[in-house]
Amino acid sequence: MSRRHMDTHDRSARKAKLTLAGLAVLAAAGLAGGGVAAYSLLGNDQSGQTQAGSSTTAKPAPSGSASGKGGGAMTPEKGKKVPLSVPTGQKDGVSTGFPHNYVGAISAAVYFWEEYAWLDDQKARQQLEAVVSPDATGYIDEQISEIRKGREAVNLPPSGGTPAGLTVTTTVNAVRVRTLASSELPRGDVIHVWMNYDRYATTPDKSTDDDPLKGEDTDFIVKWQDGAWKLTNEPTYWKQRTYPVAYFPESPYAWRDMWWQVRHED
Repeated sequence: MSRRHMDTHDRSARKAKLTLAGLAVLAAAGLAGGGVAAYSLLGNDQSGQTQAGSSTTAKPAPSGSASGKGGGAMTPEKGKKVPLSVPTGQKDGVSTGFPHNYVGAISAAVYFWEEYAWLDDQKARQQLEAVVSPDATGYIDEQISEIRKGREAVNLPPSGGTPAGLTVTTTVNAVRVRTLASSELPRGDVIHVWMNYDRYATTPDKSTDDDPLKGEDTDFIVKWQDGAWKLTNEPTYWKQRTYPVAYFPESPYAWRDMWWQVRHED
């Protein structure tokens, strides 16, 4: 695995710990039980214009924010939203059966992240084994290791389930997608998906989260293999990753970088 891959998921783990830190009080209180056809649908897929492994050239929004107000610029908030494909099945806690197309790839990544048992190492392993490519050497063990580190950071046993009475909800707000080149698979069969998401934790006594994790980013590479979209970390694809401009709903810079809001079913 490349160093860049490890660094990216280390950052994801640190972000998760921001929420996990809030669970320490719950644990101390005894609640712990043991953390392509995209053009016609989305507009012009500019992935072919991005050189493999290069960084985006779009400029960041000034002062951490950008707005289309006044200039009428397009923004993710104004643009078309990505519809998610409805899964046709479930396996080991993850949705399956997404179609072999661009939106199917996006949907597979979004559903996985929203369903991921990021605080339960045993359930997470089952989920990962169901959706990770056999070519992704070491990927599952690395993700489980990060979950266990996070649990230990809030004084939970390294292995175990989600603390009793705790419900964690992850919602993906937007995606930024690129097609990756492959010498073995047809174009459109390897997709890089960045996701911007929020995460909330609630208990029976507290139905709202006063300090949710909001506006966080993570990314996955999915490839079409054995009739399904599979997560992978193969170096030939990982080295083609690009990094996005920061996502803000009203940012024209985010729109230019191809951030699209996700439309969830009501």
